[in-house]
Amino acid sequence: MLIAWTTVASRADADRISADVIARNLAACVQIDGPIVSRYRWEGRVEQAEEYRLNFKFLESQAATLQAQVLATHPYDTPEWVVVRAESVAEKYLSWAESNSSTPPL
Repeated sequence: MLIAWTTVASRADADRISADVIARNLAACVQIDGPIVSRYRWEGRVEQAEEYRLNFKFLESQAATLQAQVLATHPYDTPEWVVVRAESVAEKYLSWAESNSSTPPL
């Protein structure tokens, strides 16, 4: 199982992206945190913004399609997209994820 995250500026964008991903069966679960505060450098200036973080839990077989879908619908010019491999996943949870995210998309 893989876990990825990105951030967006509004709850509406977080809801839209997460609903789309789940409807397409590209992830077993998307969690939305926020608002959070992000501090970063952009175009030479230090910036601070309130954002919403989306955490995606998905199967490795969905990685390329999920990334393409999220980045194609993301409102930022340079969206954050970080993916990590889960070191350990409970058998029951992994079984649930496989049965809830591997059917053909809508």
